[in-house]
Amino acid sequence: MNLWLLQHLPVATFIFAAGAIVGSFLNVVIYRLPAGMSVISPPSRCPTCGARLSWRENLPILGWFLVRGRCRHCAAPVSCQYILVELLVALLFVGLYAAYYAAGPRVGWWGAVGGDWWYYNWVARTSPLFGAHLALLAALVAMTVIDARTYIIPIQIPLVVTVVAFLAHPLQALLPTMGVGIIAGHWPVPAADWQWFAAVCGGMAGIGVSVTLLKCGVLRYSFADYDQYVAEGDTFAEYPHARREMGVEMLFLLPCLAGLAGGLILGARLHAVPPPAIIQALGGVGGGYLAGGGLIWGIRILGTLAFGREAMGVGDIHLLAAVGAVLGCTAPLWIFFVAPFSGLLWIAVSKGLGTAFKKTRRELPYGPHLAVATIAVIVCQPALNWAQPIYLPWLPVAGLVQTAAPGVGP
Repeated sequence: MNLWLLQHLPVATFIFAAGAIVGSFLNVVIYRLPAGMSVISPPSRCPTCGARLSWRENLPILGWFLVRGRCRHCAAPVSCQYILVELLVALLFVGLYAAYYAAGPRVGWWGAVGGDWWYYNWVARTSPLFGAHLALLAALVAMTVIDARTYIIPIQIPLVVTVVAFLAHPLQALLPTMGVGIIAGHWPVPAADWQWFAAVCGGMAGIGVSVTLLKCGVLRYSFADYDQYVAEGDTFAEYPHARREMGVEMLFLLPCLAGLAGGLILGARLHAVPPPAIIQALGGVGGGYLAGGGLIWGIRILGTLAFGREAMGVGDIHLLAAVGAVLGCTAPLWIFFVAPFSGLLWIAVSKGLGTAFKKTRRELPYGPHLAVATIAVIVCQPALNWAQPIYLPWLPVAGLVQTAAPGVGP
């Protein structure tokens, strides 16, 4: 036990502190990003009197207690959201570390959340991918709070997570990790063979073409005339041309679908030898990105055509695409199935609280439920590993598709 504490307590303490610092920055993001302000400058100030905050107020978690929840200059109350976000992110960070590295394969459920690959390679060998997972958790907190308040997910947040994923996965593939060869399950997400990689490249190239055409004015943004029909504060349900706008979005998706199809055809002719680990990792992250975004976008289009009102939001597309980029292509499907249960639980809880305190029940957009479902899928990974081969055997399993010399591959 003493050896275990010496190994994990210093690192866990550092990660907890890092999580609190990240949470402090997220409070800035949550306040400024929806308002169109820079998250870098000016330095933190009191939103009531504008006084610049000192180190005492900016100290994560403890700062709120040091000033007793009030501004030192104008005595305006400081929202408890600040300390709650900092504490939540710190606990999520240290909880992920404990599940991946401290629990171990002999600790039952929690030891199986990450699996052997995380535990035996520890932080030193898995830091790129662990950093991507931490970035995802932080982004989920920020997107949840912003979406719950404004019904909007700023696209910058999931895009940052996506970029981190596209950098972290191939970098992780370059690091030597422990294990006799590359055994299925050691690499924590499904990777790609040549055909899958070619399809992903085609799909991503198609997205690049569509974005270029959009920026050049050849394609137009969907719901561009929204403000002409709906007054500020009204809901999307009152926009009269939602079905028409799905045609615009399907036109945007055509190059991506064509690229995917072309990649599948071309990839089938490539050499059967498995690609290098870095190519497999890039294919895996790209496949997860396309799977997550495509799933929500497909539901959005079908739901809107069926009901004549906007189903799902564009922010939800980017959210699940970023999740897929970090966790792999199978995670978005599980998350999509779990999210409705989060919604039902929220309805039950909010209805009960509304009855008890005689307040109107607060509706939540779908983004927070996707975020809750993502964390649930991470925690419930042992159950999903058991259920997937039985109920969804057609889904790809985690692991690379090649073998290598002992000790040189992920």
